[in-house]
Amino acid sequence: MNASVLPVRATYVGGPTALIDVGGVCFLTDPTLDTAPAEYTTPVYTLLKTESPALGADKLGAIDAVLLSHDHHFDNLDRAGRELLSKAGCVVTTQAGAERLGGNAVGLSVWEHVDVDGPDGDRLRVTATPARHGPAGGDRGPVIGFLISDAREPASSSTPAIYVSGDTVWYDDLLAIADHADVRVAFLFLGAARVKEVGPQHLTMTATEGVTFANAFSNAVIVPLHFAGWGHFSEGRDAIQSVFDAAGIGGRLRWPEPGRETTI
Repeated sequence: MNASVLPVRATYVGGPTALIDVGGVCFLTDPTLDTAPAEYTTPVYTLLKTESPALGADKLGAIDAVLLSHDHHFDNLDRAGRELLSKAGCVVTTQAGAERLGGNAVGLSVWEHVDVDGPDGDRLRVTATPARHGPAGGDRGPVIGFLISDAREPASSSTPAIYVSGDTVWYDDLLAIADHADVRVAFLFLGAARVKEVGPQHLTMTATEGVTFANAFSNAVIVPLHFAGWGHFSEGRDAIQSVFDAAGIGGRLRWPEPGRETTI
């Protein structure tokens, strides 16, 4: 793989939020930077934030691009996270989200891409991938995931890439990612989020679905995100590790220490 794509250096901030350094280009996933405890009340439900970020906004450094899977849920974009967006080079998100955010936001539909320039003239490509935020027919609003790859390499099943799932469950549309990339590192939003006011179904991947993803993308190291720090997760680190261990692939998980950079 081109040096501009690997190694990946990741810093887990909390919830769905991680700094991902790819060849000197710094990405930030779904910024949730408010201190805990915090409540976010909507007309339907209230979300509870239970853990503060390992790093505050002032400790993140320069952000070349925010990868924002969706802008309309507080556990993916909270108040301090929203304030940070204007300071990033760009914000890559859904088309609907970009219309709402304006400014430096770039909206993508599935399989559309935008290129991000690196510090040494390298160019990385961010491609939107399918995502479904809950059961079929459950409208949680548009969401996307992301592939990060070398912009000089055409998209194909042999193109090395990093995957960030965003808030999605496992469903068959994710298999199409294999036609566009050879996923080497996958940041999976796990935790099996459940909000009782909108139904009993899980809204992000279960650990079992994470195993299904890992089996479908056998070259990928799996980095769990979005499994702690909020009150609506139903599966934490121990449950995730146990399910992966039972499937015989526990060694493929990587657990970055909060606030400390880890080479994946």
